[in-house]
Amino acid sequence: MATLIVHTAGLLTTVQDRGRYGYQRYGMPVAGAMDTFSLELANLLVGNEPGKTCLEATIYGPELEFTGAIRVAITGADMDPHLNDQGIPMNAAVDVRPGDRLVFRGLRSGCRAYIAFAGGIDTPPVMGSRSTYLRAGIGGFHGRALMPGDELPLGEPMGKPRLKKIPEGLIPEFKHEQIIRVISGPEANYFEFTGLRSFLSKEYTVTAQSDRMGYRLSGEPIKHKEGMTNIISAGISMGTVQVPGDGQPIILMADRQTSGGYARIANVITVDLTILAQMQPGDIIHFKETTLDMAQRHYLDRYNIFTGP
Repeated sequence: MATLIVHTAGLLTTVQDRGRYGYQRYGMPVAGAMDTFSLELANLLVGNEPGKTCLEATIYGPELEFTGAIRVAITGADMDPHLNDQGIPMNAAVDVRPGDRLVFRGLRSGCRAYIAFAGGIDTPPVMGSRSTYLRAGIGGFHGRALMPGDELPLGEPMGKPRLKKIPEGLIPEFKHEQIIRVISGPEANYFEFTGLRSFLSKEYTVTAQSDRMGYRLSGEPIKHKEGMTNIISAGISMGTVQVPGDGQPIILMADRQTSGGYARIANVITVDLTILAQMQPGDIIHFKETTLDMAQRHYLDRYNIFTGP
């Protein structure tokens, strides 16, 4: 069975799948890929089921050596991938041989790359998922980010790829300034009209205090109504936008806690989470309100690729 040898680990490279569902009532976060759509596309290119385990590389990618022949695909952030000193395409399947080395020379766009291998990464599942949850040290490879010298087992390839290359129209454009669509949150009425207007008309910057748990933003403070800053702790989902007392929004991401007590002004629609997950500190967000019906239509339009013949 082929394995994957890590020579350099990159800035933050972890084993991720779609996440750990069914355990939030016990306080266990979902974790999983920040950009699930890119993970799923990478898996389709190598013949895996869409939710199979991949590597998620952040900002700067790892150097990897293959001990067997296998098919590989890279989606998400473009980190200038090279195989044996030759550039290889993003969003397309590539065959590698024993002894080949995959390296990344520098970030060109986005923030997180997804590296899929035919058969996936065969680490032990924890609560039905192989995703790494760093704060608890579980899942993935020993519950941590990869380190030089690690050797990861790869699974047995199961099927033929449904795609050889991702169509251009399905590849999101990762820019430093983005419009992020949201639907109204459960506590939108906790905010002054001026606060809602600020949220939907002003720009917000992703701060350096952002990570897999959540993105902290800075911009014009969003004003609450008197005494309506907090709520009785309630469930949150990926993309929930909370606003604490300082008026600076927080967008909850993959490693989010299971519940929270700040008023929820909005939720990012599913199809825009892939754009959001690829933003870096210093990038600028403009929020735009849409409806639940339109959010569902956008979702169905995008995910037709996974249900086609």
